[in-house]
Amino acid sequence: MAVDIQSIYMLASGGKRALEQLDTVSNNIANVNTPGFKKLLEVEMYQDIPVNRGESGKLLTFPRFRETLPVLSQGSLQKTDSPLDFAISGKGFFKVETKSGILLTRNGHFHIDKDGYLVDANGNKVLSKENNPIIIDTNQPFNVSSDGRVLQGAIEVAVLGIEDYESVEPVGNSYYVPAGDVKPAEYKVLTGFLESSNVEPIKEMVNLIETQRRFEIYGNLIRGLDRMNMKSVEIGKV
Repeated sequence: MAVDIQSIYMLASGGKRALEQLDTVSNNIANVNTPGFKKLLEVEMYQDIPVNRGESGKLLTFPRFRETLPVLSQGSLQKTDSPLDFAISGKGFFKVETKSGILLTRNGHFHIDKDGYLVDANGNKVLSKENNPIIIDTNQPFNVSSDGRVLQGAIEVAVLGIEDYESVEPVGNSYYVPAGDVKPAEYKVLTGFLESSNVEPIKEMVNLIETQRRFEIYGNLIRGLDRMNMKSVEIGKV
C-alpha cells in the first residue's frame, strides 16, 4: 500500500515554513545592534486542502505564513551625546526620501552631507513635515526641540517629518511603508540619543534553536515516509 503523497507535501510545506522562519529569526539576530530596528514576527495560517472532491470532510492542513509583521514596541534609549543622533520616544517614524520613494524609519543616526542636507545613515535625505529635504547651515549652531522643530539660533528652519500609521510593512534596512491610515503621532524627540533594537538576543537564540529542531523533525518525517513508501512497493512486488 503506497503512502498518500499529500502527507509528504504537507511535511514539505512545514519544512519550507520552518526555513522561512529560520531566515526571519536569523535576520532579527543579525540586527540586534542596529539602531531603531524592530523585531520581525511571522504570523502563521493554515490552508485546508481536501484529499479529494468526493470526501469533502477529509482534510489535510498545510502550514503557511500569512504575513511578516514588525513588533513596534519601544527599544531602549542609548545616550550618544552626538548632536546628529535623534531618538523618537513614543510612537511615530522619521520620513526619508529614497530612490523607492518616501519611506519610514526609526533609525535617527543622521549626518549632514557635503551639500548641507540632513541625511540618514544610508545617505537618504531626511524630510520635513511638508516632505521637503532639510538643509542645515553648518556655519551656525543648530538644535532640535522635543517636538521636532529644527532651530538655528532663533529661526525655525524646518520641522522633522514624523508620522504614525495604523500599521506598517517592513521593506528592508530598517525601512517601512505605510499599510494603514495615518494617525496622530505621540512622541518626543531626544537629541544625543539613539533607540536600540527591540530584539531580545537570548529569546531569539532560543527561537533559532527551536526552529532548527522543527526543520530537522520535518526532514526526518519525510525520510521516514519515503522509506515506508519504498517498503510498500517492495512488498507489492513479492
